[in-house]
Amino acid sequence: MKKFMADDFLLETDVARELYSFAEKMPIIDYHCHLDPKEIAEDRRFENIAQMWLGADHYKWRAMRGFGIDEKLITGDADDFDKFKAWVSAVPYLIGNPLFHWTYLELKRYFDIDVTVNEKNAKYIWDKANERIASPEFSAVGLIKKSNVELICTTDDPFDPLDHHCAIAANPDIPAKVLPTFRTDNIINIQKDGYPKYIEKITSVMGAVPEDIEALKNAILQRMELFAKAGCRVSDVGLDTVPYAAVSEEKANSAYKKRLKGETLSEAEVYEYQTYMFVWLGKQYAKRDWVMQVHISVMRNNNTLMFNKIGPDRGFDSVNDSNLAVPLSRLLDAMAVTDELPKTVLYYLNPKDIYVLGTMLGNFQSGNGVSKIQLGSAWWFNDHKDGMENQLKTLANLGVLPKFVGMLTDSRSFLSYARHEYFRRILCNVIGNWVENGEYPHDIETLKKIVCDISYNNIKEYI
Repeated sequence: MKKFMADDFLLETDVARELYSFAEKMPIIDYHCHLDPKEIAEDRRFENIAQMWLGADHYKWRAMRGFGIDEKLITGDADDFDKFKAWVSAVPYLIGNPLFHWTYLELKRYFDIDVTVNEKNAKYIWDKANERIASPEFSAVGLIKKSNVELICTTDDPFDPLDHHCAIAANPDIPAKVLPTFRTDNIINIQKDGYPKYIEKITSVMGAVPEDIEALKNAILQRMELFAKAGCRVSDVGLDTVPYAAVSEEKANSAYKKRLKGETLSEAEVYEYQTYMFVWLGKQYAKRDWVMQVHISVMRNNNTLMFNKIGPDRGFDSVNDSNLAVPLSRLLDAMAVTDELPKTVLYYLNPKDIYVLGTMLGNFQSGNGVSKIQLGSAWWFNDHKDGMENQLKTLANLGVLPKFVGMLTDSRSFLSYARHEYFRRILCNVIGNWVENGEYPHDIETLKKIVCDISYNNIKEYI
């Protein structure tokens, strides 16, 4: 029996261990996350490990609910230690869940805590972790330094202020670049209840109501220029379903004006507006050499009662199962036909979609030394050992794995960089097994390049 989470954790062969010795040294580029730039700019100090671990982590909240823990101890007003103890009581029962391994990795790597995580050891873990947290190097910036992070791309609405990003850029004590991401969900999702209120936000920022789609586009272009000045290199959008309709600006404008009045749109009108704006935005990204990220197939805020009580992004989202092959192909082709398709990362949430996206890549690749269209890393409900292995093997089967842009955290926690170690171990193990099984030669120079490129070099070149 192997020792639990020893130095060779997840590394089953000598080749895997050899490859990991190279991958583990690479810096981290976290090109999609939900860290708050305000917390980085102000170098937030955390009071205790409960705030670090549970403050905004809906992965943990969802697991705690599954374990039967009362909501008061999850998102309620319970004491921090009681929330921490509730989480620790659930950890031993998360066998097979990536949260189990992430918990142990974070305790080992950041706090040098190597004990069994359970309710019996809760007070010891709490005291030792909080002793570390009280030291200066455990601030938000200190944790970024400790994690060897070179670049962070936060998630920002186009009409969010960029004051904190400017403050970070001006602070020489923050070693990592922290760049905004142009996240357009609120622009694209015209059917959502909050869309008219979002237009009010645009109005307050821009000083005038964008009364037609041309005015809306002009407002967006102005914000793109500000984001570009702040260093933006990446856009993003989340699509519950992939829209496509043959559309003109006139039809999109008609739908926009109708929605602006608070009227409900038909499905056809929604798709006409969404298609028009998606394609127009993509062409703007191509002009700026920005990467376009597309996160596909989420059902959000399923529990109306809990949404009304505690709001969005609280762990009540799940996988959608819509069809996407035809509309996605037509959306991408609408940009490619005029050679205005930007570099694009396609993320699947439903595992059934991996072959659709994995084969879609090959339809729109081009030169310049990179795989222009990428199959995004195993995301959200795929963010575990099986999901990562499946993504790596599928990409290898259908495309060119060594050109993959690698891991991201998609997290709100400064401790989540341990997930990059988790991914790199899995990556090295998959490739190591191919070598060990005689499916690839033990060409260590090439193998080293592959794992280091996927861990760091590819995404650095890509963005």
